[in-house]
Amino acid sequence: MKPTLFVLAAGMGSRYGGLKQLDGLGPNGETIMDYSIFDAVRGGFGKVVFVIRKSFEADFREKILKKYENTVPVEIVFQELDYLPEGFKLNPERVKPWGTNHAVIMGKDAIKEPFAVINADDFYGRDSFKILADYLSSLEGKQNEYAMVGYRIGNTLSESGSVARGICEKDDSDYLTSVVERTYVIRDVDGKIKYKDDNGELKSLEENTPVSMNMLGFTPEYFNYSEEQFIDFLNKNQDNPKAEFFIPLVVNNLITTGKAKVKVLDTPSKWFGVTYAEDRPSVVAKINELIKKGEYPEKLF
Repeated sequence: MKPTLFVLAAGMGSRYGGLKQLDGLGPNGETIMDYSIFDAVRGGFGKVVFVIRKSFEADFREKILKKYENTVPVEIVFQELDYLPEGFKLNPERVKPWGTNHAVIMGKDAIKEPFAVINADDFYGRDSFKILADYLSSLEGKQNEYAMVGYRIGNTLSESGSVARGICEKDDSDYLTSVVERTYVIRDVDGKIKYKDDNGELKSLEENTPVSMNMLGFTPEYFNYSEEQFIDFLNKNQDNPKAEFFIPLVVNNLITTGKAKVKVLDTPSKWFGVTYAEDRPSVVAKINELIKKGEYPEKLF
């Protein structure tokens, strides 16, 4: 069975200033998601599941899903603030989504096979999809053996401001030993890469430090782990309206407790995306350059 691609498209796009998931950046209005779906299908994925907010379902179906009707089976699931485990109530001060791993939980009923998780607004590169699809195809019938495509941090920064990145450490066998979400990572004026630690102090990072761009591979029992950890998270953070349940939080817990292993699949690919509105012209130019090189057709679907 071919693996499934699970696309996280429920974010509000607050820094970008709109629903960047629907922004046409290619020559025929293609979104970054369109390039991801194109790469995933030719890389070996057999189904695509999107998690979105109910509020933009109509636009999403009209502008996005129709493109794929004759290319790959697709499904939609929804992430909403009040989708909480039994016994928990929504804090009325909460306005932001619960985070990336809450979005992942929404796919439990739709996904029964090995699957990859990606962000809707990140351009990952075609080789990364092939590498991850091949790894996931080898996991049929297995459990607790996951994967992460590890990008080199110097290849993942925005020219327009700070970004959030999952900073990773791995052992000599390329298995992940820890991943910590850092919400402020930037290249400073002298070209050095810096991040803010838990105390708000700036610390340096090496250019090739592996980072998670939320391009990971799992088998279906990951949903059960996620639900269990989300209950623990809510018990500690329900009254914090800004706390987020990130994927690296769950992954880090699983590897430090020995419940799962995560293979880091290295890639030299350069990430790009639209974290800020100012990023848009650069992304358009990079896509056009890839088309000229023959890596993508001018019209995808």
